[in-house]
Amino acid sequence: MTVPQVLTIAGSDSGGGAGIQADLKTFQERGVFGLSVLTAVTAQNTLGVQRVGVVEPELLSAQLDSIGADFQPAAVKTGMLADPFTIERVVEAVVTYSWLNLVVDPVMVAKGGHSLLEQQAIDTLKQLLLPHAILVTPNTPEMELLTGIPITDDNSARRSMENLLETGVYAVLLKGGHRKGPTATDLYLDQTGKEFRLSTPRLDTTQTHGTGCTFSATIAAELAKGMSMEQACATAKQFIQAALNYPLHIGSGHGPTHHAAYRLFEEGKEAGVNERTESVFHYGHSR
Repeated sequence: MTVPQVLTIAGSDSGGGAGIQADLKTFQERGVFGLSVLTAVTAQNTLGVQRVGVVEPELLSAQLDSIGADFQPAAVKTGMLADPFTIERVVEAVVTYSWLNLVVDPVMVAKGGHSLLEQQAIDTLKQLLLPHAILVTPNTPEMELLTGIPITDDNSARRSMENLLETGVYAVLLKGGHRKGPTATDLYLDQTGKEFRLSTPRLDTTQTHGTGCTFSATIAAELAKGMSMEQACATAKQFIQAALNYPLHIGSGHGPTHHAAYRLFEEGKEAGVNERTESVFHYGHSR
């Protein structure tokens, strides 16, 4: 059996809820083999980010070249890319090793408000990285930083997505977690004009640390397995909803999502022992 390989290029979260740690947990849950390149090390917990150290250029390059020399990732996911050099070197590796199915999670600000992306790196990300990406997955604040367009309704959301497509990225999935309303609705638009929406009941919870990382990692894993873009995004939406529905309640702040929840939920459904199988996604009950 050949297991698809998926590469995450991201920062480390010492609290284990986001970044490289979240990505590798997600890859394992989705049945793919996880590879990793570390871009930064953070001192971080559920209360916030206490310190950030960017990996030195030589070590970053060595990691990328080691992966390129010996592995064939079927998808690549990027997370925290703190400075222009990091982005430039990642782009160079993507081109040199012909890495496909690049999913960009434009990590800019941690849950506690700590900036994780230098301002001057935003233009570099848009100009150099996004043209090579099959998908970018910003939340509303990230989209506003990327495009300069305030998002207040569906019309402004659509304008911002069209604006970001002008960078050359194939598709944009604007996450709806930061918008108001009874549902969290993600909006998809690609270069062909295809669009769709993914909606789940909005949950009142603070157990959301690492949701963005986990969401984009799930998409990358599903694309690596040959799923269509719509299938990959739908699975990621369900994966996150299950993780939020069954929180772990770890830490004193924004607790980490439950990466095993979706698998355990599906196993329970198959075994016929989960009486609330349908309610999890349709009615948003939270335990």
